Amino acid sequence: MNDRYLERARKKISDPKLLSIVASKRARQLARGGKPMIKTNDREHLDIALLEIAEGLVEIDTE
Repeated sequence: MNDRYLERARKKISDPKLLSIVASKRARQLARGGKPMIKTNDREHLDIALLEIAEGLVEIDTE
């Protein structure tokens, strides 16, 4: 896991539990063939998910 991406994602989602849930769900989508919403050379699904969160590309449904 890329620590820089994690720190950036924490600025968007400060609750560690919620960040973990959102990142893992998005990483699972990517692992199942989902298209990344950002261009990156990273191949780790979790790193891509964290970067997408950090860039504000992943929306959180709190309902």
